[in-house]
Amino acid sequence: MINFRRADHINVCVPPERLEEARAFYTDIIGLKPTYRPEVFRQPGYWFEIGDIGFHIGVEPGLKETGRHTAFEVEDIKASREHLEKHGVHTFEEEVIPGRERFFYLDPFGNKMELLQINNT
Repeated sequence: MINFRRADHINVCVPPERLEEARAFYTDIIGLKPTYRPEVFRQPGYWFEIGDIGFHIGVEPGLKETGRHTAFEVEDIKASREHLEKHGVHTFEEEVIPGRERFFYLDPFGNKMELLQINNT
């Protein structure tokens, strides 16, 4: 058995030629805080913070759309959706899960993300 303590980081990939665009999207539109990234990696990328979890952007040529995704809990699901749509990000819904309001979006680089708000009522 593995005794997990916490999630440390999430990594998404973008085409190499769109790395700077990805940095701007995740900084300016999503609002993530950049953090230190050691200079030990062969490939370029950026690191950000989401609470106590790291969010890393790396490069990978030839990305294809996938159903894999990452989910983040947010404080206000409606305001989050309005913010993304105001910035031209298409949002969509999938299966309804009782007790959770949620939606998905694809970032401009094809990474599928879910935002959710848990209803404790």
